[in-house]
Amino acid sequence: MTASAFICGSSGPVLTTDEIAFYRDADPWGFILFRRNCETPAQIRALTAAMREAVGRDAPVLIDQEGGRVQRLGPPQWPAYPTGRTYGDVFARSPADGLAAARLGARLIAADLRALGIDVDCLPVLDVPVEGAHDVIGHRAYGVTPDVVSELGRAAAEGLLAGGVLPVIKHIPGHGRAGVDSHHHLPVVDTPRAELEATDFPPFRDGAGLPLAMTAHVVYTALDAERPATTSKTVIDEVIRDFIGFDGCLMSDDVSMQALSGTIGERTAAALAAGCDLALHCNGDLAEMRAVAAAAVPLAGRAAERAARALACRRAPEPLDEAAARAQFARLTGTPSV
Repeated sequence: MTASAFICGSSGPVLTTDEIAFYRDADPWGFILFRRNCETPAQIRALTAAMREAVGRDAPVLIDQEGGRVQRLGPPQWPAYPTGRTYGDVFARSPADGLAAARLGARLIAADLRALGIDVDCLPVLDVPVEGAHDVIGHRAYGVTPDVVSELGRAAAEGLLAGGVLPVIKHIPGHGRAGVDSHHHLPVVDTPRAELEATDFPPFRDGAGLPLAMTAHVVYTALDAERPATTSKTVIDEVIRDFIGFDGCLMSDDVSMQALSGTIGERTAAALAAGCDLALHCNGDLAEMRAVAAAAVPLAGRAAERAARALACRRAPEPLDEAAARAQFARLTGTPSV
């Protein structure tokens, strides 16, 4: 059976009978975990194994584990990692230390995730925030200039890959100018294209060789005045694929976010028709997941090639003296030892 072009979650820490049956029938390409799914290491290992067993293959399991306010795993079971801006602050004092800290922080996150059966992290955040924008990005960003975001984002991606976890660059082609939170409203950005090309797009161009990316639910009037990037064939073809040069596997941001209009099925179909390879659905609502599955298509053609190429980047973790690495990380960042 060919995997279907969507990623979905589950309602809780243990799969229900209905969820298992749904996964077997719909065969999503991958899964994503949220805090509602995460209680203990043993429980998460059992959950990720059950998800893969349901589809009969080594399907990818994703999570958002950035640090700061966006980390699905936290104390007391797992370390608390600093926000992305912390690495930028270290970089401002010493670029070498900032890069080392970003790489090492991601490498340690990867060690946490691999131990649980999680092999994809929705990191790094390559958005460049501007003054006056909504703080939905804020200190999740490494800095406020494209060069700093590019360098630290690249270091974080390297750390994840070294730890056997695939990075997902987000939110392509840039969420840093959004004036509202796309979880609740549709951001509209009126910035001229030349300025977007100079400030917002460069980190994504620098990360274009990475295997996975997540779209932004943002309208850029200079690119497509009617549709957000996620459902805009113009933005995906002319900007993400052409100008930025990203030829990896492209997933939508969560289609249940209120920035998008229409039914869940209509949102899914629109994202895939625009050129997303995968539709992402996060809230674990089974009725909505059924609607996503009904609107999704089997992975085929270039989308299947890109998805397979992304998974081929999975590799065994490089050796790591974890205790020494955590002590070094604490020294570099001035944070409590993780």
